[in-house]
Amino acid sequence: MRVLSLVNQKGGCGKTTAAINLGAALVDQGERCLLVDLDPQAHATLGLGCEVDRGCSINDVLVDGISPRGALVEAPGGLVLLPSSAELAEFEDLSEHRLHSEHVLRDALVEVAGDFDYALLDCPARADSVLTANALAASSVSLLVVEAGAFALQGAVRALRLFDRIGERQGSRFDLRILGTMFDRRTRFARELLVALHARFADSMFDTVIRSSVRLREAAAHGVPVSVLDRRSRACSDFQALAGEVRSIRLVAGRELERERDFDLPPAARRPTAVPGGPPEPSRSLEIPR
Repeated sequence: MRVLSLVNQKGGCGKTTAAINLGAALVDQGERCLLVDLDPQAHATLGLGCEVDRGCSINDVLVDGISPRGALVEAPGGLVLLPSSAELAEFEDLSEHRLHSEHVLRDALVEVAGDFDYALLDCPARADSVLTANALAASSVSLLVVEAGAFALQGAVRALRLFDRIGERQGSRFDLRILGTMFDRRTRFARELLVALHARFADSMFDTVIRSSVRLREAAAHGVPVSVLDRRSRACSDFQALAGEVRSIRLVAGRELERERDFDLPPAARRPTAVPGGPPEPSRSLEIPR
């Protein structure tokens, strides 16, 4: 299972929208996708029309150690959701008295790593939070979501430095990629900014940029991915293109999460390393607890 965290140091950049719709696009392309809502505000949970504070959530997994399978719910667009709740904020306080608290999520996700091809982690806006540290520790790829607006270039540079420091401090290995969102091609400023972002970050930036779209806001209001609301929309095509790029990523720094514990096995028992870009594994069915 490849784990991708969607991060930024501020809100309002389209991070949750990207997490929901990228996940749905991956499902459309035949991947099994888990979306983990790591934000106490539970925007991804609400954005998929799921009730907050009903049943088990990611807080029960991180704080009480329940199995992630006991908290999974089916969501629109073929996604499987590990929902959030307001109680997740208490994990920050409890982590101060817990050793290796940044590895709790990674250890929990190992249990379901064989059930999914991708896990998308929607992180809170605080880059220095324990929740974001958990996401980075579990990730093979981290997507820095950058709004195509004023000061975006400077903000992206500062954020990349910050996440690099976090990764070095906790020994996490993940590839950093940049995704541009809320792009309005009608304005000269937005076009020039996009050129500047590509010039500054080169191969780290996705070719796909997510354009501003009324359809994305309407989909969020209906609690569904845009592919469910309007499959012909340009927003849907943007996320289909992004999903294609994500699937083609060749892992450099990170590894697939399901390989993480192979070092405990003798060499003859270790699973072969997957070849990036090679043929996908046969799909397996997942039974979701109701």
